[in-house]
Amino acid sequence: MGGTEHLSVRREGATLVLTLNRPEARNALSLPMLVGLYDGWIEADGDDAIRSIVLTGAGGSFCAGMDLKALAGGGMDGQHHRARLKADPDLHWKAMLRHHRPRKPVIAAVEGYCVAGGTEMLQGTDIRVAGESATFGLFEVRRGLFPIGGSTVRLQRQIPRTHALEMLLTGRPYSAREAAGIGLIGHVVPDGAALARALEIAEQINACGPLAVEAVKASVYETAEMTESDGLAAELTRGWPVFDTADAKEGARAFTEKRPPAYKRA
Repeated sequence: MGGTEHLSVRREGATLVLTLNRPEARNALSLPMLVGLYDGWIEADGDDAIRSIVLTGAGGSFCAGMDLKALAGGGMDGQHHRARLKADPDLHWKAMLRHHRPRKPVIAAVEGYCVAGGTEMLQGTDIRVAGESATFGLFEVRRGLFPIGGSTVRLQRQIPRTHALEMLLTGRPYSAREAAGIGLIGHVVPDGAALARALEIAEQINACGPLAVEAVKASVYETAEMTESDGLAAELTRGWPVFDTADAKEGARAFTEKRPPAYKRA
């Protein structure tokens, strides 16, 4: 199991929990954090025992975006990880889910600040839970910057364009309730309860057939920009093979025998 000085990794049953762990900086993105995130996504993709991923932050914040002090020339922690970035110049975009989509469902558990790069990374997750006092927003334009983590492309595909443009062009903060109202997040829970709720959702996913879950996620994303007819054709191509798996047979047996299924990804 991986992890770095700014990214902790643990298992909760079949769920891999990745925790952004730089609370003194509201979990602002650092090189060690990015390396740890990328390694976490790869670990989840490669381990069939992992059926879901929860992404959260330590110390009451999710992620305050890029470390602006480092960007201004103050240096960045974790220079000993520099070789990883040199070997893979795309690593930071993969870590932030701009250029990588894990096979397993990713559930975000947000408390406190989830702004700038935090909101950009959030858009790469699949299911989103937030504490009542969480704050969202894309502040880049207020700093004379561009939200290059994917927001000018993804946000308008995830929420109505009028809301996407308002968020992008004003750079203002959004409360959890407002974020839920425009569809950016799915659940608002009492402060401090986001991780527990995310793990509950993960357990519901983990109880399902893993091959079916992965195929459904893949189908949703790959058909998102297709015409309806092309999407339906692609869905059949993706979905029919699932019916021939041992998982499908086990699901049917468990249903008739009125017992929990014992899926083995076959």
